[in-house]
Amino acid sequence: MKRLLPTPIMSLFLFGLWLVLNQSMAPGTLVMAALIGVIVPLLTNGMRPLRARVRRPAVIARLLAHVLVDITRSCINVTIVILGKAERREQSGFMSIPLDLRDPHGLAVLSAIINSTPGTCWSELSADGRLLMIHVLDLHDEQWWIDTIKSRYEKPLMAIFE
Repeated sequence: MKRLLPTPIMSLFLFGLWLVLNQSMAPGTLVMAALIGVIVPLLTNGMRPLRARVRRPAVIARLLAHVLVDITRSCINVTIVILGKAERREQSGFMSIPLDLRDPHGLAVLSAIINSTPGTCWSELSADGRLLMIHVLDLHDEQWWIDTIKSRYEKPLMAIFE
């Protein structure tokens, strides 16, 4: 079974995505969704040399909840910065965050979280992977950003992937 479906979650995701995109449950659409769900992971399997080992599903749910709350809160804060006084927009800047996370999948998720949050952008990861540079729209307290990213994102990602 592993040879036919090397990544069953991806296969299931592609199957569902095809159905949603076509907005149909017709027999032809179901067959095409099944084919895509089987063939695409088989064809792309060689492109993924590293396998993610995901642990602790409860931590994943908690991390997702934190991310959704933080994105919502950030949307409101960015709106206030943009529509507020001009002095508030002058507080943006780059900052560096020391990282303990080493797993490439965890780093990819951290990148997605930071780039999905309005007002923040992943800029650079040092060659040794120990220092992350981000750009923050409202850089009011650098230590607050470091503590937030390390405790709310990096620590759970280390529990999930390492």
